[in-house]
Amino acid sequence: MPLNCSSVAIKIPHGLGMWRRNYNNTKEFTPTNHVRRTFLVFEKNPKRFSVPIFGCVSFKFNQKYYSSSIMEEQSHLLSHETERFSQDKELEVGVRAVQMACALCQRVQEGLISKTGNNGFQSKDDNSPVTIADWSVQATVSWVLSKACGSRNVSIVAEEDVQTLSKTGAAGLLEAVVKTVNESLADAPRFGLKAPEIPLGSSEVLEAISRCNSNGGPTGRFWALDPVDGTLGFVRGDQYAIALALIEDGEVVLGVLGCPNYPMRKEWLGYHHRYHRIVSKLTPPTSESWDKGCVIYARRGSGKAWMQPLLHVNKKFMWPNSARPVQVSSIDNPSLATFCEPVEKANSSHSFTAGLAHSMGLRKQPLRVYSMVKYAAIARGDAEIFMKFARAGYKEKIWDHAAGVAIIQEAGGVVTDARGRPLDFSKGIYLEGLDRGIIASSGPTLHDKIIKAVDSSWDSSSL
Repeated sequence: MPLNCSSVAIKIPHGLGMWRRNYNNTKEFTPTNHVRRTFLVFEKNPKRFSVPIFGCVSFKFNQKYYSSSIMEEQSHLLSHETERFSQDKELEVGVRAVQMACALCQRVQEGLISKTGNNGFQSKDDNSPVTIADWSVQATVSWVLSKACGSRNVSIVAEEDVQTLSKTGAAGLLEAVVKTVNESLADAPRFGLKAPEIPLGSSEVLEAISRCNSNGGPTGRFWALDPVDGTLGFVRGDQYAIALALIEDGEVVLGVLGCPNYPMRKEWLGYHHRYHRIVSKLTPPTSESWDKGCVIYARRGSGKAWMQPLLHVNKKFMWPNSARPVQVSSIDNPSLATFCEPVEKANSSHSFTAGLAHSMGLRKQPLRVYSMVKYAAIARGDAEIFMKFARAGYKEKIWDHAAGVAIIQEAGGVVTDARGRPLDFSKGIYLEGLDRGIIASSGPTLHDKIIKAVDSSWDSSSL
């Protein structure tokens, strides 16, 4: 059954009372002796005792919303319980949406690498590539979240806009995006999500993309989406990620990373991505032994991060889709640690990180991968350190880090700036106030050693 806010049953903490159906077929809450209050029916979303599920009120019956005027101390207990219930459901719909986006990207990537030329992608103003998949994923995830949560209750910060698609002469590109979006949404029921009754038109797809126009900030709730993180890796048939995070009052409360080319089995990491493609073509799509990609996710405060395989072509998504917990490596000796760094040299300094690695006694070759896959590598114990020191003038964006930060932290790792301060997601679309760079590691002991090494080496750097 597709997820729907109005079909989610309210979760009443033990001891408050019970629901029963009265004579006129409406729902009534009977409180216990120490919580004697009348259960009220409101025609609009009540402010007290509303249980937000995807931004909606939690219990709906006969088009009416239900709320209680229970005592203050019991209200606090209920608020805590239902907030966790809400975030669990939001996490689930986020994972389903990212699973669907991964399937979309796989189809587009196969098409791109089988063609010559650059017909599948364009260049943005900063010369970074953007593909049909970027716009299509953004439109698809935006549409899914809006339908699951109600468009008025969804605020999204995302990377792409509609300027290129709206230009004269872009009709063919827009047509390809609309076709890709509709192919993906038609497959939504397989992921337990609602599909549109009729295919979306160009204006509806553009609206879904442009709906992602939030500027973030210190208050309220909004989703941060990077539809294809590591687009250069994507067009080369290499690593990339779909990143989705929910931020509330400046804090990341959940994160989802879809990594379509990052294998579930660590032993496959040593093989080149082209070999992965060959094996995936030779292996039947029904085979469970070849899990080419994965989705990793976590909710703040749970103390756990989870990984599940991508949904196989001929199967329906059943939560939690064979998920298993992941955790960071226990290695805290730098000489045994593996560190990740960005592939692109345009916005990071490989020379500084190489010098830093040498001064710390890091002996292993760095794992250079595109995108937020680096966060996934640390969260599941495939590497221990990620360091990124941007060149002067480059500003980090929140959608490039939010999901990964949440996942590493719940998997037992640490993410800070180079001074050891938590990353600040409350300043808008950029990580303002960032001290020098970003450091992610598998634990506090190793983290402290990295920060000390940075302090010792920084003055001699040219950054």
